[in-house]
Amino acid sequence: MQTNPKTNSELSFNDFKAEVLNDYKIAVTSRECSLLGRREVLTGKAKFGIFGDGKEVPQLAWAKSFKKGDWRSGYYRDQTLMMALGLLNIQQFFAGLYAHTDIEADPMSAGRQMGGHFATHSLNEDGSWKNVTEQYNSSADISPTAGQMPRLLGLAQASKIFRNDKGASKMTQFSIKGNEVAWGTIGNASTSEGLFWETINAAGVLQVPMVMSVWDDAYGISVHAKHQTTKENISEILKGFQRNDEEDGYEIFRVNGWDYGALIETYEKAGKIAREEHVPVLIHVQELTQPQGHSTSGSHERYKSEERLQWERDFDCNVKMREWMIANNIATDEDLSELEKNIKKEVRDGKKAAWDAFLAPQREEQQEAITLLGNLAESSSNKNFIEKIKNDLASEKEAQRRDIAAATRKALRYVVGEDSSEKRQLLDWISNYFETIQPKYSSHLYSEAKENATTISEIKPTYNEAAEEVDARLVLRDNFDAIFAKHPEVVIFGEDAGKIGDVNQGLEGMQEKYGEIRVSDVGIREATILGQGIGLAMRGLRPIAEIQYLDYILYCLQIMSDDLVTVQYRTKGKQKAPLIVRTRGHRLEGIWHSGSQMGGLVHLLRGMYILVPRSMTKAAGFYNTLLETDEPALVVECLNGYRLKEKMPTNMGEFRTPIGVVETVKEGNDITLVSYGSTLRIVEEAAKELQQVGIDAEVVDIQSLLPLDLNHDLSKSVAKTNRLLVIDEDVPGGASAYIMQHIVDTQNAYQYLDSKPQTLSAQPHRPAYGTDGDYFSKPSAEDIFEKVYEMMRESDPSNFPKLR
Repeated sequence: MQTNPKTNSELSFNDFKAEVLNDYKIAVTSRECSLLGRREVLTGKAKFGIFGDGKEVPQLAWAKSFKKGDWRSGYYRDQTLMMALGLLNIQQFFAGLYAHTDIEADPMSAGRQMGGHFATHSLNEDGSWKNVTEQYNSSADISPTAGQMPRLLGLAQASKIFRNDKGASKMTQFSIKGNEVAWGTIGNASTSEGLFWETINAAGVLQVPMVMSVWDDAYGISVHAKHQTTKENISEILKGFQRNDEEDGYEIFRVNGWDYGALIETYEKAGKIAREEHVPVLIHVQELTQPQGHSTSGSHERYKSEERLQWERDFDCNVKMREWMIANNIATDEDLSELEKNIKKEVRDGKKAAWDAFLAPQREEQQEAITLLGNLAESSSNKNFIEKIKNDLASEKEAQRRDIAAATRKALRYVVGEDSSEKRQLLDWISNYFETIQPKYSSHLYSEAKENATTISEIKPTYNEAAEEVDARLVLRDNFDAIFAKHPEVVIFGEDAGKIGDVNQGLEGMQEKYGEIRVSDVGIREATILGQGIGLAMRGLRPIAEIQYLDYILYCLQIMSDDLVTVQYRTKGKQKAPLIVRTRGHRLEGIWHSGSQMGGLVHLLRGMYILVPRSMTKAAGFYNTLLETDEPALVVECLNGYRLKEKMPTNMGEFRTPIGVVETVKEGNDITLVSYGSTLRIVEEAAKELQQVGIDAEVVDIQSLLPLDLNHDLSKSVAKTNRLLVIDEDVPGGASAYIMQHIVDTQNAYQYLDSKPQTLSAQPHRPAYGTDGDYFSKPSAEDIFEKVYEMMRESDPSNFPKLR
């Protein structure tokens, strides 16, 4: 070992000895959980396993420098840290492996994520914030490789904001003078991902208190490091990031993952530097092993040589720690053997307790179903068939809920023509069963607090009698001014957002007035802009992350889809990230910056709101609404609307656009025209022209795609007009298909239709460059006019003769 204990007295040595023995106990417990966990997967009790074996000792050292108030953003190998911090016990480990849906049994995700994904609880039962400075914090993990990195950046940046901004520094529930460190972990092979490099660069630029541990076991899945990393050494190729006397950068450490003493010393140094100086640190933990291979999906004997396997046996971190303890008279081989024997029993007992607790409610549900099926069989002419279903269910020794639900539902097929109290009892039971059980798997996609974004009432903008018509971007600017004054926790950042006040001047003068911490420019790096927002929001700030154009959302879409929109869901409401993503798009010319890929966003971003205001006043109202609640949202401003004229409201920062509520902007009786954003102005133009030929169209602005028309006002419009056309500039089958399905299927508006409901979307391609490219690619006023005219002509050709 490189480091030996130095003690001044027998007492201090005894304390040190006790601490080391306790550490070893945690390491062995964690390893036994990994070994037994793999067996549980192979026996079929658990679906998949990915474990932290081989990484135990460095995580023990890490835990000694992890302070209350700190945050973790790691990947699925950090179980030993969680155990060392007292955040995970044996039974909880196995409850997660079995996917126990009780948040008390599996506090990490209530069975919504596979084992190895860890989260602490930032929220009280009512959805309000806890004092997170009084606890160890782990942001909820995600599986996608390197997906934890962008969020890590934001978690670290929050400390910098709390330390340097007067308004934020008063938020002592979330930070104590910005002294918290954000700790990240990643496998060495995953450092090949772009998200790793983007985050490393951004953290170096921002100089935030981030400590990044790279667990290096020389492989990524089955692929050796020589195929992953230049020079097979991530710290070697990151030497250019090392800080010096003249330039900011990183502090970089290398340490062997089996060296207990050196690891403790390294993590202590890293934590001190990051915490006190707000400098990012990279710790390259080398010479680690992975005793069971990557996961339960395969064996590492297939791709590692016998020499490598023998080296891993010799240099296993737990083995090396054991050897060191014996060599330094901390314990004897007999002592440790007895300890290891007792731990094996503890882990087996904890596993059994977890499995019994997992099965207990399902056994009760199974017995209820068996009783009801037996009663039904006795009352039915199809007794034999129902008896078989009952007996098959009874023979299931470890019945799952799907078995119970399937059996009861299948039995109903045999009593279709019968009416009995037993049948009614079973029907009621099934209904109640799904009402009770379904939320265990699908709750908290959105906030379930009493006051959420959809409950915020509309407050209309007010105007003076002589309200001035101004460039619409000034409405946004003055509303942001009011927001910054009213909400000290709000920060906004993005490309061009700071010095020049965003590309369309909606933030003009805001940086000069409120400072560079609250209104800031960032580099061209959309994924980590989004990640900054997630991390800041998880720490109690209210970030607005600006993605310059809607097309650029594609750069950060994976982070939005896999991380942001699932935070509440994957923690069953125990964490939240109320990030507002601001962008602009629609109706421009050219392949780029003209995208309206709303259909893709709607399907990939379930879990956040997608708001599509037609004007800057409506957009400003959405920002005001969102800041009264605590949920994530994407606001898409109309890119061609900043120079259009709008009246200047007098109640800046106060008026609110309701979420999930449509607005009828023109009443009509002949046909319902549905659209949003910039296209709505073209629909309004076409509606005026249709009026001239005797067609009275009703024009409805949906305003938000997610959620869409909570009050079902669209079906009410169709009930009045009996015709429907959805107009959208997305590609065919995109947002228009989504809107149509919602109106016809969810709202059952089909029953009011006198003709086929139709859509009018853009062409399958993106627009070619130039005004004519837009005209021939996206719906024009003429397209809308002719489409509506033909729909009317179908039922009344005498009044609407053929156009062409």
